[in-house]
Amino acid sequence: MSEEFKDDPTLKPAEHHDNVNIKDGVDKYNGNSIQVLKGLEAVRVRPGMYIGSTGITGLHHLVYEVIDNSIDEAMAGYCSEISIIIGAGNFVTVEDNGRGIPTDIHPIEKISTLEVVLSKLHAGGKFDNEAYKVSGGLHGVGVSVVNALSDFFEVKVYRNGKIFMQQYEKGLPKAPVKEIGETDRTGTVVRFHPDTTIMETEDFNFSVLCARFRELAFLNKGIVINATDDRPEIEPSVKRFHFEGGIKDFVKYVNKEKRVLNEDPIYFEDVKNKATVEIAIQYNDRYDENIFAFVNNINTREGGTHLSGFQAGLTSVFNKQLKKHPKLSKKLTESLSKDDIREGLTAVVSVKIPDPQFEGQTKMKLGNQYVMGVVNSIVQDQLNYYFELNPNVIDVFLDKMINAAKGRIAARKAKENERKKNESGGLPGKLSDCSEKDPALREIFIVEGDSAGGSAKQGRDRRTQAILALWGKMLNVEKSRDEKVVSNEKLQPIIASIGAGIGQINFNVEKARYHKIIIMADADVDGSHIRTLLLTFFFRYMRPLIDSGYIYFAMPPLYKINVGKKEWYAYDDKEKENILLDNGVTEDSNNVHIQRYKGLGEMNPEQLWTTTMNPETRMITQITLDDAVEADEVFTMLMGENVEPRRNFIDANAVYVTNIDA
Repeated sequence: MSEEFKDDPTLKPAEHHDNVNIKDGVDKYNGNSIQVLKGLEAVRVRPGMYIGSTGITGLHHLVYEVIDNSIDEAMAGYCSEISIIIGAGNFVTVEDNGRGIPTDIHPIEKISTLEVVLSKLHAGGKFDNEAYKVSGGLHGVGVSVVNALSDFFEVKVYRNGKIFMQQYEKGLPKAPVKEIGETDRTGTVVRFHPDTTIMETEDFNFSVLCARFRELAFLNKGIVINATDDRPEIEPSVKRFHFEGGIKDFVKYVNKEKRVLNEDPIYFEDVKNKATVEIAIQYNDRYDENIFAFVNNINTREGGTHLSGFQAGLTSVFNKQLKKHPKLSKKLTESLSKDDIREGLTAVVSVKIPDPQFEGQTKMKLGNQYVMGVVNSIVQDQLNYYFELNPNVIDVFLDKMINAAKGRIAARKAKENERKKNESGGLPGKLSDCSEKDPALREIFIVEGDSAGGSAKQGRDRRTQAILALWGKMLNVEKSRDEKVVSNEKLQPIIASIGAGIGQINFNVEKARYHKIIIMADADVDGSHIRTLLLTFFFRYMRPLIDSGYIYFAMPPLYKINVGKKEWYAYDDKEKENILLDNGVTEDSNNVHIQRYKGLGEMNPEQLWTTTMNPETRMITQITLDDAVEADEVFTMLMGENVEPRRNFIDANAVYVTNIDA
């Protein structure tokens, strides 16, 4: 219902449907209106229900669903190696050395069990906990959904000394399962091509896929995952993921560019109430935290009971340890908070349970309540035992946590002072807000400099576009404690304007006043630096904005080109050259005038609106986070205090830099 009708109790539905004959509607709604979708038709009609979307995320989900079957074989102890090939035409091949999907005649369906698995939703060996004690693919729809959304699907099964094969097209078998040879191996090979009449793209991002493969190799120690990008239009790439240390190697990987407090990660594994809990912990000298939580290899990005149990256990252990160290406890007037304990923490929490209950189809949050107590108990038992054997480690940890607590107390005072300062409800003086009330329709441009800010204010759409003008380069939060970030005069206007809080605990993305936050800086080296500083701030202190897709880069043009009376804008040198070439002229031609924009302030309001702010004509880039581990590493390397990794990066990549704006 539209906004103007929603709150008016005097309006009746019939008043808005003068031309509708109610009787006609009743007559037309009968048995013929009810569609019954058979087999895999439902998947093809509503693919988003099964893979989330038909875009690039859903495309990658197809690969993950096939691999999950192989990983389930590995967790059951029957598979040691998986190979994935992205081949010509974006055909995907996934091969494992597991037991092979059963091919005998199914007792109820009276066809090959292989065909049942591939063509029936909710068919699989993961419902009774007999074939698989634990599994990531619990809904039984994985490989059949991939089959339904592929215009070519072929499976070969190596089992009982024989090779079986079957092909499908758009979920329909082209022929029954047939035996095609003999073999001395076991396993399953799936080859498929996404149906582009349903999927919006078929171009797989190899780097994004490899991030998941690497994650799976960490979580299943000892397994080998080979990945090959063998598309002819792309430089061939081969990667091998194999980690005997499992999640211990995971935390080492995350911290490889950081100074760590415990060189050897704390690691323990225990089983209680049929739950296998595996945890690795390592602290660094930084101020942020990185906790990765998994259930049956599923990345539960929204946490859940396993994460809550881990955090509660951690807080209890360190506060008890603090009481055992009176010299250290005297330095603090209150208990350690969970935030103090998690500063500089890198941890992986991996739980494997028979019947996980997830909140939502996305499987992002674990809901089994008993898991909280299990993880809490194991963390307390194992960590207290570890510190009894390693008393020197606890001193280093507690000293860092006490400093974090002091910083937290100072930050709390700074936040309170800031709150009092803004109690009048006023927004920052530098903010020119918009009139629209719906955050989904509002956007804010964070602009570098008063000059560009002035042009943006004059050129904007005042209804939906807000302007926040900043001056100078702001704080590098990668090197700063929370209290400095909160009280920084250049970051305070951003925090207040967005209005959703700050920090990993206190930030609430639902309170964000804008759903498009557009960083608009000059197209030069200084502008790039400002974009990087702001992006570092958002990544460390307002990460959900990136996860929700709210952060964008504006793309201002570099050139204004006039050829006679005609005018173009070029966003890079290549586009400039193409415009000149298309017009049959060169930079030296008499009727050619090229203006190189050194900054946004050189554009008048109309030009800025046309090129950079008008939703109909502008170019903006949405910032996405495909690999959080890789992103964390890059921010640490480029913006952190450790110079050596940054120098190595520059030495390795300087050869690719062809133009630096002096």
